[in-house]
Amino acid sequence: MTEVLSQAEIDVLLASLASGKVSTEQAEKDTKQKVKPYDFRQPNKFSKEHMLTFRVLHESYSRLLSSFLSGFLNADINIELASVSQVTYEEFARSVVTPTLLTIFTFGDHKGNAILETNAQFITPLIDLQMGGEGELLDEIRELTDIEVVIARKIIEKMLNQLNIVWKDIFTGEHSIITMETNPHMHQLLSPTDVVLVLTFSTNVENNTGFLNLCLSYNFLEPVLHKFTKNQLSQTFAEVKPEDINAIKHWLVRSSVNISVVIGESRITVKDFLELKPGDVLTLNKKYGQDFELYIEDKLKFKVQPGKIGRRLAVQVMSLVEED
Repeated sequence: MTEVLSQAEIDVLLASLASGKVSTEQAEKDTKQKVKPYDFRQPNKFSKEHMLTFRVLHESYSRLLSSFLSGFLNADINIELASVSQVTYEEFARSVVTPTLLTIFTFGDHKGNAILETNAQFITPLIDLQMGGEGELLDEIRELTDIEVVIARKIIEKMLNQLNIVWKDIFTGEHSIITMETNPHMHQLLSPTDVVLVLTFSTNVENNTGFLNLCLSYNFLEPVLHKFTKNQLSQTFAEVKPEDINAIKHWLVRSSVNISVVIGESRITVKDFLELKPGDVLTLNKKYGQDFELYIEDKLKFKVQPGKIGRRLAVQVMSLVEED
C-alpha cells in the first residue's frame, strides 16, 4: 500500500494545480491512490514490537503471581496470560461483567492511572481462602460487602507488589491504590475514546475458573513506552543486580518450611494402643543403622541418620532422594 502524502508533497500538488499543470481529475486520482484508510474510532498506538514485549513481560508476571498466591494462600492457584489487545476504554468497560472489583492505581509521581479488574469468579475464592475457607465460589454472584472489599484490598496490594517486581526497571516509585469500585459503569474513569492496552489473564483457583484484566491507558504508558522494546527487555532480563540477589537471600532465609523425620512404622491393635503406657517398647520396621526418611512439606527429600548436637536430638543428611 502506498504511503500517505507528506506535507511537502501536498504543497507541490496544490502549486501545480493552481498553475494549471495538473488537472483537477488527475489531482483527485493521485490523491485517492495515496490515501490510506484509517479508523479514528480505534487508532493503533502500540506497535507489534510493543505488543510482543508486553506479552513476554506479563507472562513472567502471571508465573510470579501464580507462585506467590499459591504459597500465600496455601492453595492450588494457576494464572496464565490469555491475550493482549488494544481497544478503546468504552469497549473495555462494555466487556466487563458486573459485579466486579476495579482497583484504580498509579505508580509514584507517574501521570495517569491504571486499572486492575478482578471479577467475582477470581476474587471471591481468594477472600474465602484468606478467611480460612477452602476457596469456594459463592452460590450466587453478588457485589462484595464492605468487609469483603477490605479483605480483597489486602490481597490486591500483594498482587500489585508482584507487579512492582516486574515493572521495577520501567516505572519509578511504588504503586499506590487510589480507589476501588464495584461497577465500571457508575464512574467514568477514562474518556470513552481513550486507547487502552488490555492484558487478560485466565485464572484457576481451586478449580474455580475466572479472569483478571489489567487495563493500561496510552497516556499512562506514553512516557515509558520507549522502554517496552525487545532490546530494552533483553537487557533488563540479562542484568543480575547485587541487590536482587541479596533480596532473594533475605526472603529465603526467612522462609519457613515443615520438616519431619519418619524413624519407622509399626502396626498394633486398637486394644494395645489404648493400653500403652510410659516405658512400653514398640517394634519398628527399621533395622539398626538403617537410614530414616526426611520429608520437606510432605515430600520425601533426604535419607538421614539420627544423632545429637550437644543435648539436642538431630539428624545428619546422608543422601538425596532422586525424584522419578
